[in-house]
Amino acid sequence: MRPYTLIAELTYRCPLRCPYCSNPADWASRHDALTTEDWCRVLREAEALGVVQLNLTGGEPLLRRDLEAIVAEAARLDLYSSLITSGLPLTRERLAHLADLGLTAVQLSVQDTRADSSDRIAGTRSFDRKMQVARWVKQIGLPLTLNMVLHRDNLAHVAEAVAMAEAMGAERLELANTQYLGWALFNRAALMPDRAALDAARTIALAARDRLRGRIEVLFVTPDYWADRPKACMDGWGRRSILVSPDGLALPCHAAHTIPGLTFDNVRDRPLGDIWRDGAGFNAFRGEDWMRDPCRTCDRRGRDFGGCRCQAYHLTGNAAEADPVCALSPHHALVSAARTAPPAPVRHRAARAIASGSGAPHPSNAHTGSRADPPASPG
Repeated sequence: MRPYTLIAELTYRCPLRCPYCSNPADWASRHDALTTEDWCRVLREAEALGVVQLNLTGGEPLLRRDLEAIVAEAARLDLYSSLITSGLPLTRERLAHLADLGLTAVQLSVQDTRADSSDRIAGTRSFDRKMQVARWVKQIGLPLTLNMVLHRDNLAHVAEAVAMAEAMGAERLELANTQYLGWALFNRAALMPDRAALDAARTIALAARDRLRGRIEVLFVTPDYWADRPKACMDGWGRRSILVSPDGLALPCHAAHTIPGLTFDNVRDRPLGDIWRDGAGFNAFRGEDWMRDPCRTCDRRGRDFGGCRCQAYHLTGNAAEADPVCALSPHHALVSAARTAPPAPVRHRAARAIASGSGAPHPSNAHTGSRADPPASPG
């Protein structure tokens, strides 16, 4: 099977400090290892593999001074390129230049629908600039996706998010509940919504999806912890997506490198096509041979592919276990307990406490990493 999407994490640097950040815990010690030519070569190799969609993300991709050269190469290869950004830093002139070079779309993250709470969650004043960036995107004529990561502190504002997307003229609204990996696992109890709030938000989102069909695509992603069966993480391990980190690692998902015992190749050392086809890390959980019961005998195994391997590892210590969000998993009690865990202080040093003021226990066997649900917005 050929890959469809390349997720290019251009840098871990970011002006925001969100409590659900996808950056690795040691992000400050990591550097942007890939040069402009490295990234352009990766794009060429990805296109040769069959990739048609490019997500330029981070961290904050705007902090790469060579973003323009990367966008221009993507356009030359006829890749659909989406800039996934916090909007900081950005000028109208730079955005217009990126559009002239061939940038196809912009996905803008907002932390909430209100300036005070959005700025608090982001850890810096940013809301007003984000609203300005949204206006620039529409003035320049680029398609706009508005993304808001949902959690306990903003879940009640889904109706406001829908109204914001309508007012902006956005083509797409992504309401993606937090995936509890990386910093979000640290802060799980701060972010975890209760069932009543989740159901109310889903009802509003689904009604908006029906009302706005044909005008705005409304996507509501249910949090894994409140489902009884897992989602197909990244459409299955090593099936349709390749992620390249700022370090140059080629990965099947954002957090794969946090699973011990797996080996992932670096695009500086090996062609992307070879990594995709023969890389040990990519082949580790492809297909069904790795599965054990209950996954092996489940009639959903060809649809959910056993769920998230990173979530299985970070909760159970074994990436080959059934994803604990599945009600059939022998470890499902870990998820059930987390749903009603009492509040605790936020433990993410780089984030400011959100209004609910709670944090997640850090499992003794967990390595910190980044989330596994694509595409991920900065902050």
